[in-house]
Amino acid sequence: MLDGIVRLLEKTNNVKRSSYFWNAVSAMVLAMQSPVILMVMNRTNGVVDAGIFSIAIAVGNLMMYVGQYGLRRFQSSDIREQYTFNTYHGMRIVTCSIMVIACLAYCMFGRMFRNYTGDKAIVVFLVCMLKLFQAYTDVYHGHMQQRGRLDVATKCSSIRYALEIAAYCITLIITPNLVLATYVCVGVSFVVMMLTTINAGRYYSDSLKPEFTLRKLRSLAIDGFPLFLSMFLNIYVGNAPKYAIDAYLTDDVQAIFNMIFMPAFVIQIIAHFIFNPILTTYAELWMAEEKSKFSEMMKLVRKQCMFVLGLLVLAILVALTIGLPVLSLWFGEDLSAYKAELCIIMFGGAMLAYSVYFSTIIAIIRVQRSLIFCYGAVSIVSLVISKWMVVDHGMMGASLLYAVLMTILAAALAAVVFRAFAAERARLNRARAAGGIADDTLD
Repeated sequence: MLDGIVRLLEKTNNVKRSSYFWNAVSAMVLAMQSPVILMVMNRTNGVVDAGIFSIAIAVGNLMMYVGQYGLRRFQSSDIREQYTFNTYHGMRIVTCSIMVIACLAYCMFGRMFRNYTGDKAIVVFLVCMLKLFQAYTDVYHGHMQQRGRLDVATKCSSIRYALEIAAYCITLIITPNLVLATYVCVGVSFVVMMLTTINAGRYYSDSLKPEFTLRKLRSLAIDGFPLFLSMFLNIYVGNAPKYAIDAYLTDDVQAIFNMIFMPAFVIQIIAHFIFNPILTTYAELWMAEEKSKFSEMMKLVRKQCMFVLGLLVLAILVALTIGLPVLSLWFGEDLSAYKAELCIIMFGGAMLAYSVYFSTIIAIIRVQRSLIFCYGAVSIVSLVISKWMVVDHGMMGASLLYAVLMTILAAALAAVVFRAFAAERARLNRARAAGGIADDTLD
């Protein structure tokens, strides 16, 4: 049976086309997880439980980056295999163990200082465990992508995400018990992970045994730290309004904010997955010594920037017309009073898409230490203004907070990328002048 599952996962007539298709499917299913579960939960359990689930997802996404340590982009673009899969695997076990400890610490903090009920703390921890599975399987999926089988990785993800939605929603419909539904979802996710990702992973490596050589783990930890810190701060900054609402307002306000925030969250998820397939292409271009690589990369950058701009225009048009009626119908809650907030959030979502893209390029061209300064600066801004904006201006303040932080972040990351490209162009011009590169045109 296990071999049969792998054969089904590998079955395709065109690996490249299948990779793009299933990558899109995986992105859409993951993007729909929170909207679908919140839709069902708001009707079966009410707005308070919906608020608890919303903050649990926000915390889980933050903790997931502790488990991933920002290494997926580094691993997928490691086309010369600076580190073996066994080293990446060992590192992932270490970081996931730290993630579990961090999740427990956060839930204890919530119980002691944020008036979390026992049920709320349990739900937050269990949702974090769902994200733990996502963080752990990511190392297998990165290895599959290195081996040219992103399609298998994304099929595994799609199946798991879809069954998590089904398990959560069906349990809520049968019995509106938030804790029980979360337990069931975690159990289903674990079984599916073992049957798909872990099962298929053994076909892409001679050994799945993790390596814990201290020298190699220390080197990988140093190389990956800027990526980890930047991605961790990225998700913190992106969810800063939610954390501020959790600290200073109520669960029902949290639920309403997450309902109007959901389209921006979908943009964020789609952006991550749309940019995943380009990792190897960009890495190969950047590692090449031909001068023409620079013009090719610039064409790709312009293309992706125009795509996000088109996404922004479409998002604003939807927000101004059918956005709120559709969201109100979807969640069973009257959201008609929040049109301005929705438009502001959608703008912030597009800015986040730009930041995801530019941080991806920064990881590929290996100037990731600059990410620390960009995300660190925006995080400091967030800490300074979050309480004031949310407490004094409520929902509008939370929306503006999100858009302001995302815009600052996108501008800072874009500056890093284009500065690096300018340096690369100067290097290529010097090499051409010295006769080290064939005389072709620099765009």
